[in-house]
Amino acid sequence: MSLESEAATTGGAVLPGTLPEGLRTELVAFRRDLHMHPELGNQEFRTTAAIKARLERAGLRPRVLAIGTGLICDIGEPDPAHPMLALRADIDALPIPDMKVDCAYRSTVPDRAHACGHDVHTTVVLGAGLVLAELHKKGLLRRAVRLIFQPAEEVLPGGAPDAIESGALDGVGRIVAVHCDPRVDAGRIGLRHGPITSACDRLEVALDGAGGHTARPHLTTDLVTAAARVVTDVPALVARRVDARSGLAVTWGRIESGHACNVIPQHAELSGTVRCLDLDSWRAAPDLVHAAIDEIANLYKAKSEINYIRGVPPVVNDPMTTELLREAMATRFGAQSVEDTEQSLGGEDFSWYLERVPGAMARLGVRTPGERGVRDLHQGDFDADEHAITVGVELFTASALLDAAQ
Repeated sequence: MSLESEAATTGGAVLPGTLPEGLRTELVAFRRDLHMHPELGNQEFRTTAAIKARLERAGLRPRVLAIGTGLICDIGEPDPAHPMLALRADIDALPIPDMKVDCAYRSTVPDRAHACGHDVHTTVVLGAGLVLAELHKKGLLRRAVRLIFQPAEEVLPGGAPDAIESGALDGVGRIVAVHCDPRVDAGRIGLRHGPITSACDRLEVALDGAGGHTARPHLTTDLVTAAARVVTDVPALVARRVDARSGLAVTWGRIESGHACNVIPQHAELSGTVRCLDLDSWRAAPDLVHAAIDEIANLYKAKSEINYIRGVPPVVNDPMTTELLREAMATRFGAQSVEDTEQSLGGEDFSWYLERVPGAMARLGVRTPGERGVRDLHQGDFDADEHAITVGVELFTASALLDAAQ
């Protein structure tokens, strides 16, 4: 079955580049192999080798990134006069156990799982590249397209800066990506103009002071109380010092102090995240958080040491690129296959590419239609309806063809 005979139609014009059944079957198997062999950020050697080998079998010339994992591959010859569209996938997994039962392709690596759908993202970009390579051979791809398989998305500040340093955006005019969304049915995507994810930073705080007996707290730095007040008061203080619409939120994930019920400790540790919805607030957040923590710690005469670790800015979708994705999806699957999506408080290092070139991310539906409940991201039982692979491939091939036509 040829690519052209499977073509979608729009306005009487034939748009080639749909997914042949044989390749669809191969891609599902490829995704399951990745799912069984997850690798953490900057350790994706097997994954990189598998992608590279398949692209080379198609006659392409992928280039492994300088850091040793991840790769870039161009379909067609880049033309400086016509900047390329880039398709980006992230390839790393998470350090959590795969909790699925009765699943033939569950992870074979202890405490490692593709629980965020990066195996799907990788397979989608690989499949789109293989289809576009065939179109290029037939003279049907009018502009070069770049594939970016990026490592370490889950490791702050992400692997995107390393990919950019390796030349991932050289000659690129715009970039697109998808992210699995278990709240959207397979066969559909979610789109949004402007911010679609939030900024996300990491925060580590150490508090120190003179400890002592719980019978004499007035002679000590009451460190447990100080830590508790930092936990409760800092989020409120920070939230009152920015526009409420920025959604700036400090959320704690760990607090540790003390060893005995009758001993006031000398040391306490806290860690959490700082998230916000807009770029200006993200830029102001470190100073605001530092000031709030110091104010509370000083009230209790505790010495504070703050490690504010920059993460990623928000992903801000370019309107024109977002509409390219909308048109591509409507061309393949009809206008009803696109829905509006909310801004997420999750972080995504795709944002670093958008600091350099316009682009957009779509939410790729992976929930089986009619399925009850949600197998949420970053949970050990996460899985995806594999029809999403077909949808992602055809979304990207249509995007590349429409971008070339523009």
